[in-house]
Amino acid sequence: MTSKLKRSLNPNFNWRRWLDRGSGKKLNIRDAMAEAANKKPTSVSMQTLLDTGRGKRLPDGYDSSSIMEQERNVKNQIASFLYREMPVRFAHRARELARLPHGLNKQPSIKEVENWYCESFADIVKLSPPSTEADEAIFMDTLDNIYKRHAETQVTIAKGLREFSFSPEIQKTGKKLYEFEDIHKFLDKFSTSRIGIRMLIGQYLEIENSDPDYVGLISINTSPVDVANQAIDHARFMCEREFGDSPMVSIRGRKDLTFAYVPSHLYYMLFELLKNSMRATCDMYMDEDGMYDGELPDINIIIADGEENEDVVIKVSDAGGGIRRSHVSRIFRYLFTTVRDEPTTIEEANSDFGVEGPLAGLGYGLPISRAHARYFGGDLEIISMEGYGTDAFLYLSRLRNHSEPLM
Repeated sequence: MTSKLKRSLNPNFNWRRWLDRGSGKKLNIRDAMAEAANKKPTSVSMQTLLDTGRGKRLPDGYDSSSIMEQERNVKNQIASFLYREMPVRFAHRARELARLPHGLNKQPSIKEVENWYCESFADIVKLSPPSTEADEAIFMDTLDNIYKRHAETQVTIAKGLREFSFSPEIQKTGKKLYEFEDIHKFLDKFSTSRIGIRMLIGQYLEIENSDPDYVGLISINTSPVDVANQAIDHARFMCEREFGDSPMVSIRGRKDLTFAYVPSHLYYMLFELLKNSMRATCDMYMDEDGMYDGELPDINIIIADGEENEDVVIKVSDAGGGIRRSHVSRIFRYLFTTVRDEPTTIEEANSDFGVEGPLAGLGYGLPISRAHARYFGGDLEIISMEGYGTDAFLYLSRLRNHSEPLM
């Protein structure tokens, strides 16, 4: 175990003592967050999450004399790490939101999310270290509430940005938001960080999952075929609701493959790719009245893997007309979309945030999918032939040793 991880697992660390240190004058939450934001977060890998969940990284001094005791110690180990780590990550996110340029930091939706991170920081630092079962139960309940509080973070940020696009500061530039490099970099960093926060908290909340195939959120036998079939069903349902029909999807390659991964992450990525392919296919072959001649061409999924491969590769191919060459360089930029015409009023913009698909068509699907792929060392690449179709290559690392890309 690295010395940095050992320090993060220190069961004697106490945020309340840290707040009261020095002169004895207690820091207020804002000042405490400013200082906590100067601390570096600790990056973890999938292998670390697996080993920790299995009790293979218990620090010296932990008793593992019985299975029940070891399970309790595993939870306590993870709780001690999160008790110290989460406030640091919350402080970083709040500082980034407060420093957003162009007046974006003053948008009500952005301020709301910043306040959520401040609340979450305060919720943890006021607690005692989770060194006893009673304190750990309180800590777990607190994290569960925090997890729920931040469920709408991405949507709320998106709403703030869409509202901001109609501000005088942006309108006078004559530029689209996706053209602002600083905003794109913020969203990429923010999305990746959010994935990490929810991964770590979710891993802890699910560590007692009774399914033997799971270690927290990680399934050691993730089946790309099973996940793909779930994504296909959902994507076809949405496509048929929108267009009245949907393309068939075939799966070829290593259908028997299983490997350690987070099924919810894989589902998100495959669903986004399939949704895009189905929309493109229907747009290509249907006329304005929703009519077309013949059958819609199939979408093809190919799963590739070998014993010596460092990646599981999943290709999603469609014959939906492809992407303009001038657009290919923009498809991974947040807020860039080809789905619909841009809204012309703030009211039209806010109508995009519905209950059933709050981020659909707003330019988040592909960049967030790539952020999920890169979180554990993979990647997402798009190759398109305008006039014919698009191939999406999803690379999922099997090595498990890639640490979080904390930017």
